[in-house]
Amino acid sequence: MPNDYFQFQQFRIEQSACAMKVSTDACLLGAAADLTGAMRLLDIGTGTGLLTLMAAQRHATVEIEAVEIDAAAAAQAAANAAASPWAGRIRVRALSLAEYAAMAPAPLADADLRFSHIICNPPFFRQSLRSPNAARTTARHEDAGSLSFAALAAFAADFLAVSGLLTVLLPPPEMRAFEAVAAQVGLYPASRLVVRHRPGSRPLRHITGFRLGASVTHETELTIRTEENEAEYSATFQALLAGFYLAL
Repeated sequence: MPNDYFQFQQFRIEQSACAMKVSTDACLLGAAADLTGAMRLLDIGTGTGLLTLMAAQRHATVEIEAVEIDAAAAAQAAANAAASPWAGRIRVRALSLAEYAAMAPAPLADADLRFSHIICNPPFFRQSLRSPNAARTTARHEDAGSLSFAALAAFAADFLAVSGLLTVLLPPPEMRAFEAVAAQVGLYPASRLVVRHRPGSRPLRHITGFRLGASVTHETELTIRTEENEAEYSATFQALLAGFYLAL
């Protein structure tokens, strides 16, 4: 994939100013997140704006806010949104989640202003070797002060609608840690997509939907590649990304 841009079927992601580029992880999250009944969606840590644009393409009426702590990435995400067919439904803010929460207290008092959906591909590398690139470290490391699991869970518990959905992508060990933190504020898994590279391989990522007070978890699986051919996408992967990737 080119380093400075990625062309999708209906939009283009310019990414030269972003520490984290378009990835398979993010594409899976953007395509797999359950957007049923979406009205107001918040994309936390939007980066390039990819998840925001995928949500806008998938749902014709959802209004989207996106927050990004890195000013350069936020500017690029805003430019990507402005160049898309859905510019009128998207607002990008160059803020940390804490700054956004401080300036937007209304949802706590007004149920109509809460989010029906929150989506996030949070930092998840803990105590591991850090990149010399400070922006990339902030985007990748949960302990870098950018976005902790506790802060994400607490924000979602306060700003989600009663029947709202928080969708998060993490590796399985980190997802277990996040589930424990989320339970402390009343958020529980309602759905889980287990992502594997090939059939029978170890799980790489969990895409989990959390609801307030949910008690039943519906689990499904997706493999990225076929068992027979390492270079071939699985039929399930192709079906999920068919509306986005040019090559599918």
